[in-house]
Amino acid sequence: MTVTTAIIPVAGLGTRVLPASKSIPKEMLPVVDKPAIQYVVEEAVAAGITQIVLVTRSGKEAIENHFDRNFELEHILASKKKTALLDSIRNVVPEHVSITSVRQNSPAGLGHAVHCAASITGDRPFAVLLPDVLVQNQGGQNDLRQMIALYEKQQYAQIMVEAVPQDRVGSYGIVDCRGEIPASGQSVPLMAMVEKPAPDEAPSNLAITGRYILPGRVMTLLEDIQPGAGGEIQLTDAIQALTLESTVEAYQMQGASHDCGNKAGYLLANVSYGLVHPETAAELRDFLSSYGIDHHARSD
Repeated sequence: MTVTTAIIPVAGLGTRVLPASKSIPKEMLPVVDKPAIQYVVEEAVAAGITQIVLVTRSGKEAIENHFDRNFELEHILASKKKTALLDSIRNVVPEHVSITSVRQNSPAGLGHAVHCAASITGDRPFAVLLPDVLVQNQGGQNDLRQMIALYEKQQYAQIMVEAVPQDRVGSYGIVDCRGEIPASGQSVPLMAMVEKPAPDEAPSNLAITGRYILPGRVMTLLEDIQPGAGGEIQLTDAIQALTLESTVEAYQMQGASHDCGNKAGYLLANVSYGLVHPETAAELRDFLSSYGIDHHARSD
């Protein structure tokens, strides 16, 4: 079965970036000149996704408004012949892509948020993209598209992972692939997932990176999952249950990830994207050089 639907859970409170997220959804914080959520949606669209489901809550209307048309602003920009700016707001989402919103009425965990979209996905496979994580690819690569291709070829769930320093594994969900390390852009079967293990007990240094391609069966499994860590319904518990029925694979990303859900990650994302943006790259390079900072811009 083909994968054309992506679920993006955007109901989180954004406590790690307070006070910035007190009245502004964390997903709307800008990275250079676009809100973070737009990069995630663009990634999904570039991978061939045609239906995007935002799992949201009250107070997040700004996200839905961003992907809607603003005819008054468009008219003003058109009258002033600001064509480039007009195109940038008019073409946020291509016409062939639909964006739907569903509500998560209580903060009951990522698994609960994903299951809120069950009535839309039905028994079809779907992608999950966590909006805190930006995936910066280069050279025309698109990790999500590659994950979808692997799923459609083998019908095995795909979990994106990224190697992290051994002394930092305790900050992530880590996969156990029985010693196998997937090559960049490839997958290997995973046996288990361990949440924030001690460095000397971690089965690998491959951290789950916020991108999933999952079969429709996961929605059924989520119905029976009991609250786990933090008293919440965990998506990883449903994926763990899936491993008892079928193969689940860990996909080694080719690009680089940026965790915009924390302040340091958010700043680093702005620097990384700023170094390749045509309007900011030169000044940002000069600024970094003035502090004696070596920089290597990524080329998209």
